[in-house]
Amino acid sequence: MSAQSMTGFGQAVAQSNNFAVSVEIKSVNNRFKDIRFKMPGSLSALEIELKKELNDLFSRGTFDVYVNVKRAENKSRFDDLDPNKISQFVSKIAPILKSNGLVPQVNMTDFLRSEFFIEQDEENLSELNELALKAFKDALMSLKKSRESEGEKLIKVLVKHLETYETHFVIIEGNADHFKANVEEKLKKRVDDYKSLIEVDQSRLLQEVVFYLEKIDIHEEINRIHAHLEKFQNLIKSSNEVGRQIDFLIQELNRETNTMGSKSTMKEISDAVVQMKVQLEKMREQGLNIE
Repeated sequence: MSAQSMTGFGQAVAQSNNFAVSVEIKSVNNRFKDIRFKMPGSLSALEIELKKELNDLFSRGTFDVYVNVKRAENKSRFDDLDPNKISQFVSKIAPILKSNGLVPQVNMTDFLRSEFFIEQDEENLSELNELALKAFKDALMSLKKSRESEGEKLIKVLVKHLETYETHFVIIEGNADHFKANVEEKLKKRVDDYKSLIEVDQSRLLQEVVFYLEKIDIHEEINRIHAHLEKFQNLIKSSNEVGRQIDFLIQELNRETNTMGSKSTMKEISDAVVQMKVQLEKMREQGLNIE
């Protein structure tokens, strides 16, 4: 399974001679998982089973599920009108109106209220449940393909930003030794300028110089970035859930990049760090939508 985006859409329809059940599922990003159903009350008993099907397939995201039931094209809503209920209503209400001197006036659309329809029997409910379950499973597969397609696009964008990051990182690697040597040379020159004015403890001075050079050395950060980049490359090729791991690695890369920026006073390194941070922010925005 390739990396998935948490944004996607799936839909499907299942129908029989009597009913057509349509299912639409929309998903967006979420740190956890949130599933919301909107469907007829007659199918509410299916919610637990449908939720389990979705849980087995996806790990993260907000999911809005819409289930709609319609009569088949060869069927009319009027087919469900119950003549007995209508007759009973008329026979009850007519004498009451007459006894109060009122003339019965009937609007035919009044009988389209739910209380005048045939109640769904077990056979119809069973048929609806089967159709809803089939449509839901097909919509899940449609959603999965949608999320995988979006996931592939996100990974390509991530790789592009990562390559740009690495391009600027190479500039820093190329200047790391030169930067340290340049600082060391400046320190020695500054010490030589003051030697004639003050007495210098050579041993103590050497310790301070070494300490300062170690403090501004960025090779440790460079090595850690190499390790993080290697993990990143392996991660985006993985078939597992990678969203949270990508977010963690971007945080680590950002930490090491910031550290290099704070240590260096060299323009080439500072400029490269700025560009690297720009790419990391773009990667973070894309990574937030990966499952």
